[in-house]
Amino acid sequence: MNDSTYSETDSADQLRNAAIPHIRAHQKENFITKYIFSQDHKMIAKQFLITGIMWAIIGGLFSVLFRLQLGFPDQSFPVLETIFGQWAKGGKIKPEFYYALITMHGTVLIFFVLTAGLSGTFANLLIPLQIGARDMASPLLNMLSYWFFFAASVVMLSSLFLQTGPASGGWTTYPPLSALGSASIGSMKGMDYWITAMILFVISSLLGGLNYISTILNMRTKGMSMVRLPLTIWALLFTAILSVLSFPVLLSALVLLMFDRHLGTSFYLSDIYIGGKALSNEGGNAILFQHLFWFLGHPEVYIVILPAMGIVSEVMSVNVRKPVFGYPAMIISLAAICVLSFMVWAHHMFVSGLNPFVGSVFVLFTLLIALPSAIKVFNWLTTLWRGNIRFTPAMLFTIGFVSLFISGGLTGIFLGNSAIDIYLHDTMFLVAHFHIVMGMSAFFGMFAGVYHWFPKMYGRYMNSTLGYIHFWVTLTGAYLIFWPMHYEGLAGVPRRYLDKSAWVSFNQFHSLDAMISVVTIIVFSVQLLFVFNYFYSIYYGRSVRILNPWQANTLEWTTPVYPKHGNWEDDIPEVHRWPYDYGKDGRDHIPQTEP
Repeated sequence: MNDSTYSETDSADQLRNAAIPHIRAHQKENFITKYIFSQDHKMIAKQFLITGIMWAIIGGLFSVLFRLQLGFPDQSFPVLETIFGQWAKGGKIKPEFYYALITMHGTVLIFFVLTAGLSGTFANLLIPLQIGARDMASPLLNMLSYWFFFAASVVMLSSLFLQTGPASGGWTTYPPLSALGSASIGSMKGMDYWITAMILFVISSLLGGLNYISTILNMRTKGMSMVRLPLTIWALLFTAILSVLSFPVLLSALVLLMFDRHLGTSFYLSDIYIGGKALSNEGGNAILFQHLFWFLGHPEVYIVILPAMGIVSEVMSVNVRKPVFGYPAMIISLAAICVLSFMVWAHHMFVSGLNPFVGSVFVLFTLLIALPSAIKVFNWLTTLWRGNIRFTPAMLFTIGFVSLFISGGLTGIFLGNSAIDIYLHDTMFLVAHFHIVMGMSAFFGMFAGVYHWFPKMYGRYMNSTLGYIHFWVTLTGAYLIFWPMHYEGLAGVPRRYLDKSAWVSFNQFHSLDAMISVVTIIVFSVQLLFVFNYFYSIYYGRSVRILNPWQANTLEWTTPVYPKHGNWEDDIPEVHRWPYDYGKDGRDHIPQTEP
């Protein structure tokens, strides 16, 4: 690179076009630099996605295993003893290990799949491509963000093989159970591994979030003003802001928790008795941890769902062949969700003895945050209305997302009311609510994104027939699994209980639990079909022959079918319009690059 590259220091466009990764694209790469320690944002996106897929298989398998116990509590399954050994002697899961499975299932799917797997994949893949940048602001930090996530994965996975088992304090790891190694067998080494893994995970999220924000604000191509950004980028920007502001709070909570465990401090402990003997800890408060955890925990809900919202908005507009309805309102509602998500954390703590007046304030903000979500739902339905819909697998998962988000969101109104939540909080009603609105909805957004951008990631298509099977079984299964749980919860059936057969009043749900368990096994099997489709299509899928297979308007489809590091072989295209000019002036679509 010669000095003339920087001859016009005031020209940001020249700096973008002369970015170092573009030069590196022509340098020879070996296997290590291309596939392992890669600084190419597209390869890092694939690393996040594939690691997330592996974790999704593990986390989903855990749910299948403990559903066997819940659906058929009187039967033994030798396969359980084969897998877990002493933890499932006689083919029945021990109570303490059941809680460990619940803990790891929640931790893995919420953080390692729906946070790192979803946001890490699509932020890395789409931000440079859709804003017109050669790579992230810092490719090195981007690479480190993945490797901190991978290190967290190794530590968390290692905890499964400890003699005392993994952490079993629930995915929220409330003290004193998590703060005292002697509290239970799942509070021993497994809890240290859990905390260490989560600290590494937080570092990964912070490195990634700062990179995403810097890239979006500073590296947009010429003409790409903020009001011309695709909604995917807006959603990923607000997700990164939430991550950067909220994850440090969890980090501080975990560090203090480690201090209580090993340094004799009392941040969360006071007046604790074990085996009739009083511990020396005084002055702490376990509720402090709940405040710190949920100050991250509720923004975390939107860290999970906002990327899916952005993906759904983009995929829907492309496949309906209509502009997104209410683009400014969509951005404002994203911003409102971002702000309000920091003001509702204590609605998770209505049963903790919270002052009723304080609780009423959080009820108000909780109901208020439903408004921007309702605006987004209205805009999606209006975008769908009278559209020329192409029912690709990505589009079907997009429609499924909207369905699940509406039905799951409506049950949130019950739980947002503190008086009703006190009755419903520790029941299966809550399990049903957050699995539909956060778990399944986010997964549907993730699936939509994978099917839609797979041609850009690998230059091939995924098999559509397998995609249709995947969608219909997953959507039907999601409702068959989680909707009946609402009725169980209204009847008072508790969550996180290994065996409820001792309660005569709950025996009426035995056949229903068995049905849910059978459907869970079927749905999990279909996810393995998706995994097969994904990896098979990388090598044997139908090849992409044209630059823009979906006739979309955004910049990623102007790159070569197999883009190298640096994305564009020549200058980065200039942007002249917003990304949703569909069905305008008698034309099907008008790309952003067209004057």
